[in-house]
Amino acid sequence: MKIVRLLLGLVLPPLGVFLTVGAGPTLLINILLTLLGWLPGSIHAVWVIAKHEEQMNGERRSY
Repeated sequence: MKIVRLLLGLVLPPLGVFLTVGAGPTLLINILLTLLGWLPGSIHAVWVIAKHEEQMNGERRSY
């Protein structure tokens, strides 16, 4: 599923962010960045997806 979200984050940045963190301030930031240009939105989406996966892996290890 992570690969799908990363690919969506590159092609349709807001969709990749939405599937990762849901609706909220992160999604709004990504939409604004995407409106400024595809590249800023894609970079932000990949960063959000990677950080979310990193946090999820860290939480699993602590148990």
